[in-house]
Amino acid sequence: MKWKEQITGMKAYKPGKSIDAVKREFGLEEIVRLASNENPFGSSPKVQEFLAKESFNFALYPDGYATELRAAVATKLGISENELIFGNGSDELISIITRALLYPGVNTVMGNPTFSQYALNAKIEGAEIREVPLIDGNHDLDTMLEAIDENTAVVWVCSPNNPTGVVVEDEPLQAFLKKVPSDVLVVLDEAYFEYVTSAAHVNTVPYIQNYPNVIILRTFSKAYGLAAFRVGYGIANKELIAKMEPVRGPFNNTVLSQAIAQVALQDDAYIEKCREENSKGLKQFEVFCDKNKLHYFPTNTNFILMEVKADSDVVFQGLMKRGFIIRSGNALGTPGYIRVTIGTQAQNEGFLTQLDAVLQEQGVLS
Repeated sequence: MKWKEQITGMKAYKPGKSIDAVKREFGLEEIVRLASNENPFGSSPKVQEFLAKESFNFALYPDGYATELRAAVATKLGISENELIFGNGSDELISIITRALLYPGVNTVMGNPTFSQYALNAKIEGAEIREVPLIDGNHDLDTMLEAIDENTAVVWVCSPNNPTGVVVEDEPLQAFLKKVPSDVLVVLDEAYFEYVTSAAHVNTVPYIQNYPNVIILRTFSKAYGLAAFRVGYGIANKELIAKMEPVRGPFNNTVLSQAIAQVALQDDAYIEKCREENSKGLKQFEVFCDKNKLHYFPTNTNFILMEVKADSDVVFQGLMKRGFIIRSGNALGTPGYIRVTIGTQAQNEGFLTQLDAVLQEQGVLS
């Protein structure tokens, strides 16, 4: 086979273990998965009501332009319909961007650590990857600017950042955007936008009018609780969108996903409730960390990256045996830390009880 040279030795994305797999491995009856930053409260009740009464002809292809969903999102955001592109999750949009703009001879700039799919897709396309270490969990925008040269094609800014949860504030972000060359695409990945509570982070949608080289990525997988349906979208000026559209697959959002995303989009009260519950849950983690002198990053997401002062993999395994699936910092480029989805208050209480026991076993707590 004549494989691309750059994929030699690459490893596939390794998702966290499934609930059923952990049940079988450890003989457990109940598992709580706090590894993938899913909404622990699920989706809006309106989604279940919709599914119970609607039917679809599954023999027909979906609308390749997502016309009705496009109109609903455009109205919600106050933008034109041709300023949107839809993906099979924002993962696909990342793939579309790299396929359209990255190739051998160009480079791409990103923070480190940040969402792994930026580097993975860039490597597949053969582009040079320039990673700039974070400062206190946040993007070092000044050093990222210095990393940009005439061969830079794409810059990635994940805000709030995954895995640290730290948000990029508006003032330094706008100062950064003003200095980035106009022929360099800046991707603002805002998968956790609906969870942000920081007053220093503003709605970035108006950026597309002032910065024609910016695309904003958002998703229905997190706060909207629709991860299983895989709907993400990009927001940018119409010229940029028009350039990307030929790279997008023709029927990349299913009939069901398009319909359900429209229903979820209408329930602002549910999103507000989830944000409020998430803030309460986050407080549980902060109290635990403060009490036990464990560092954590100030998060504006539905997860927290927290110190464990032990081997992250050992803590990960110890928690899994006790029925809690989380992410080891070793897999995220943050050894000595774990990333935990903020669950319901009951889930958080159960998790922190078991984490206390694991850390006592490791001699971290007494």
